[in-house]
Amino acid sequence: MTFNDNVRIDTSKVTKRGGGARKGGMIAGGGIGIALLLALGSQLFGVNLNMFAPALNSALGSGTVISEPESGSLEGCAAGADANRDVECRMAAASDSLDRYWATQVGNYRAPGPVVLFSGQTQSPCGAASAATGPFYCPSDETIYIDVAFFNTLNRDYGASDGSLSQMYVLAHEWGHHISNLIGSLQSAGRESGAASGSVRLELQADCFAGAWVQNASTVTDDQGVPFLKPVTQQEIADAMSAAAAVGDDHIMESAGMGVNPERFTHGTSEQRQRWFQVGYQQGPTACGTFDVPASQL
Repeated sequence: MTFNDNVRIDTSKVTKRGGGARKGGMIAGGGIGIALLLALGSQLFGVNLNMFAPALNSALGSGTVISEPESGSLEGCAAGADANRDVECRMAAASDSLDRYWATQVGNYRAPGPVVLFSGQTQSPCGAASAATGPFYCPSDETIYIDVAFFNTLNRDYGASDGSLSQMYVLAHEWGHHISNLIGSLQSAGRESGAASGSVRLELQADCFAGAWVQNASTVTDDQGVPFLKPVTQQEIADAMSAAAAVGDDHIMESAGMGVNPERFTHGTSEQRQRWFQVGYQQGPTACGTFDVPASQL
C-alpha cells in the first residue's frame, strides 16, 4: 500500500534498537537449520511465549549473554513520503495507522508498547529475539518485536512478495495478536499443536484482524484529517496473500524438506491463512471468531 506523501507520522509508537553484544557462544544452525526451527514451532509471525525461552537460549549456546542494546527514536520519518521510501519509516507509519484504527474498534483499547525494530538480536521478557525467531508479539510487555531484515528472508527463502503491503501484513498480523490479548483469545489458546488447536485458531484470528485493518486503512487519518494510505489495489492484496501463503505450516514444512504433518501445525495452512485474511478484509473484525467455529470451518 502507498502512503499519502503529506500524512504526518507519530514515530513515538516505534523504537529502534541496535544489535546486542553476544558472548560465550555461537548461534547454532543457519539455512536449513533455521527453516527447521521455524517449521517446528518457533515464532514465525507468532506469539513469543515464555515457554519458548529455554529453547531459544539453548540455541544461542551455553553461557550466552546478550547485552541490552540502546533504544532510540527513528529519525527522518516525518511524513508519508518517508514511509514510501524507507522500510523502518513504513513500520512507523503503519504502526500509527494500526493504533488509530484499533482504538475505534475495541472497547477499553490500550496500545501495545512501542514496536521494537531491532537489528540482529535483542532481548524481550519472552526470551531472546533474533533472525531465527522471526517477528513476534510478547504478551508479557505487550510489545511487538521485528527485525526488518526478516522481510528479505521471507522473500528470498519462502517466496513471499517484497511489496510494501506484504511487509505491513507482518506488522498487522502481530498487532492482531495484541487485539487477541485484549479480548481474551490469547489466554484461551493453550500450548498444544494440531490442525484445530488453539494455537492455529490464534494465528488465523491474527490474519483475519490484519485483513480487517487493510480493508479500512485508507480511511484512517492523521490529526490533520489526511488519510494515511491510498486505497489498496488488487496487486497489493496479492502481495499480502503471497506473504500469508509463505508462512503456512504446510509450506514451511515442505520448504524445510519435511513431510506435512497436521499434528504439528501451529499456524495453519497457506490456504487457511489466506482465507481468514480475506474474511477480515471482506467482513471486518467482528467476523474473526476463529475460536467459535468447528474444526471443519477453520
